[in-house]
Amino acid sequence: MNEREESRAEPLPDELQRKLGELGEYLVWRIGTNEAEDVLIVRVGLASNTPRFNELPTLRNVGERKIEELVKEGRVRVEWVE
Repeated sequence: MNEREESRAEPLPDELQRKLGELGEYLVWRIGTNEAEDVLIVRVGLASNTPRFNELPTLRNVGERKIEELVKEGRVRVEWVE
């Protein structure tokens, strides 16, 4: 989302914000890159599936500047961990 799109985004309804906040208490996430690709990987899953994260290939730590660069370039992949 660029600045122009972001400024036009409408606020979420209060009920949806509340529900997303509640759901967030049950989520676990990891953010990083892998050795094969220069892509920001965001892994998200339910806290009950935390052991599954350890079975996936390791993500390398990535700094804030690199995160911003990859997001601006659209090189982001979100993975749902079951």
